[in-house]
Amino acid sequence: MDPDVDAPPVRYEKKGRTAWITLDRPGVLNAMNLRMHEQLAEIWDDFEQDDDLWVGVLTGAGDRSFSVGQDLRELAGRLRDGARSTTFGSRGLPGWPRLTERFSLSKPLIARVNGYALGGGFELALACDIVVAAEHATFALPEAKRGLIAGAGGVFRLSQQAPMKVALGHLLTGRPMSAQRGYELGLVNEVVPLEQLDACVDGWVEDVLACAPLAVRAAKEAALHAVTTPVQEAFATRYVWEERRMNSQDAVEGPLAFAQKRVPQWQGR
Repeated sequence: MDPDVDAPPVRYEKKGRTAWITLDRPGVLNAMNLRMHEQLAEIWDDFEQDDDLWVGVLTGAGDRSFSVGQDLRELAGRLRDGARSTTFGSRGLPGWPRLTERFSLSKPLIARVNGYALGGGFELALACDIVVAAEHATFALPEAKRGLIAGAGGVFRLSQQAPMKVALGHLLTGRPMSAQRGYELGLVNEVVPLEQLDACVDGWVEDVLACAPLAVRAAKEAALHAVTTPVQEAFATRYVWEERRMNSQDAVEGPLAFAQKRVPQWQGR
């Protein structure tokens, strides 16, 4: 029996310019069921559209788990009822497009990894822009051990973000990696003791908010495009957020504030 069945599976809080998204099924280590995916889709829509929000933090409830990925008990029930096994992507399923397929999400998203990040949980972290992990955090894509595949982008993103032999080693065995190993591979930005995790995340949030929001979005957009684009082509590409930044009040405010030796007052327009 699901101990969290009566509670909303996600907490969504707005604190100033920051959105806090908490996967909130601690009784099952924040496993993601269809109800959670449905709620998350609404949250991602709101996060992107709310002009007052400039950065988001994604985490899991409790100290044990960010998320252990798909709720396999729910999946087993659906398969017994005749549902077909799925492949890459979530089209046609509740919550589509999920975070792992929101390729045009412009705002920066920080993963606060507070324990297990397994399967779809690891895939969520890989889809975030900055990852901060507690020392005890563990990452893995164990899908092959269950006859499944990391279809929410784990196969693709891990192969892009880590050396290929390392990625294949984890994909073909399901072996876990520690937070420290993730840091060494460049998959994690910072690793700290659990008691310092909140302060560390707050520091990253503050640093992002100190920057012009349109400049941040333009940099993210261009950087993600550059992953699969030759530099010459990347230079010649027109970017939606860069054009907005270039023509914004903030593009004037930044140099002006520097010249006047004051803190810039960003407007996000």
